[in-house]
Amino acid sequence: MSDTSEHIVIVGAGAAGLMAARELGRAGKRVTILEARERCGGRIHPLPASSFGYPADGGAEFVHGEAPITRGLAREAGLTVRPIGGAQWSFDGTDFSRENPRDPYDDQLHAVVKDLTDDLTVADFLRRHFAGPEYARLRHAVERMVEGYDAADPERASTLALRDEWMNDGHAKSARIDGGYGGLIDFLAAGCHKSGVAIRFGAVVSAIEERDGRLTVRGADGAVHVCDRVIVTVPLPLLREIALPAAARAKAAAADDIGFGNVIKILLRFKRPWWRERGGLADMLFLLSDETIPVWWTRQPDQHPVLTGWFGGPRTAELSHLDPQGLIDAGLDSLAAIFSLPRETIAQDLIAASAVNWAHDPFARGAYSWATLRTRTAQERLARADGLVLFSGEALYRGRDMGTVEAALASGLETAGMILQG
Repeated sequence: MSDTSEHIVIVGAGAAGLMAARELGRAGKRVTILEARERCGGRIHPLPASSFGYPADGGAEFVHGEAPITRGLAREAGLTVRPIGGAQWSFDGTDFSRENPRDPYDDQLHAVVKDLTDDLTVADFLRRHFAGPEYARLRHAVERMVEGYDAADPERASTLALRDEWMNDGHAKSARIDGGYGGLIDFLAAGCHKSGVAIRFGAVVSAIEERDGRLTVRGADGAVHVCDRVIVTVPLPLLREIALPAAARAKAAAADDIGFGNVIKILLRFKRPWWRERGGLADMLFLLSDETIPVWWTRQPDQHPVLTGWFGGPRTAELSHLDPQGLIDAGLDSLAAIFSLPRETIAQDLIAASAVNWAHDPFARGAYSWATLRTRTAQERLARADGLVLFSGEALYRGRDMGTVEAALASGLETAGMILQG
């Protein structure tokens, strides 16, 4: 017989919150999701198909690695997960090359990192093992990868946590969901509704109070929800903005030992894929440079004439003064410099554009988490099922691909499981 006596409130309708809610709802629990935005998905942010010719992703886009939960859900939803294809190019300020700046050093890098037993920050690792002037290119390439791909700070990021990624060269197993991640979120939300889960939008949570074994969740608008358990799935920076009971507050302090990075993402739709007209770049998937917006990718193997610009890590603070139009302009300037074209020539082909600095989003304050030397211990503490207030989300995932949608789904599933087993 299902148990509807226990009421569980979930703060946040992102991937972790929806996943936990669907599991709990299916098991007969009474569940309410409080979501600050007017939509589900959180840092999964579908953009209108009318703007880009397909449902583009303003937030999470790629399926990284094996991602068994993501792929299983996609199958359940009837969605296709398609491997990405194409070549990675680099631009060194003068020439285009298919050589990754790390390639000449990869064997050495792999040999050293494979035998590493004590964890070091990435910066300390490079200083200790690759300090000479002959390794300047390697240091630069590794730092840029850690900042760009992981949105992390090399002075704090754990080398051991990134070891697998380096050994497998990051992009090796990436894919996309046809139609973007929005379809997955819609499927989860529909599953929640089907199980009787209530989803309240525009519900900003300001405080959670505990008294006599019951919890009161207070909204910024004065709304009050009384419940037996709360699962908090908000991005790490927002934990500081919710008043918590003493025990939960003490536990949440561990979040300071988990890195949280920012990303700026720029999508530009053109009349035609003009970059394919450049010698040899027809197969371009990724393009790396040292321009202001340093990473670009295409829709390969799709033919949509869209370029996506990406800038991750602590240096994104340099562009914090720019609004979306300012970011779009910075993107056009970067492409003009890379391709030696007048900016106006590129701009006149532009049909649609979107830019988001995730640090400016009031309900995200950044993009995703990364591991410091103390992160694994912090995750163990935060993910425990002790107390009435539980924490869940991509930052608490202890597998290889923390910071991903898979990590969020896995964490939500784990949290729901702990409640159901309890």
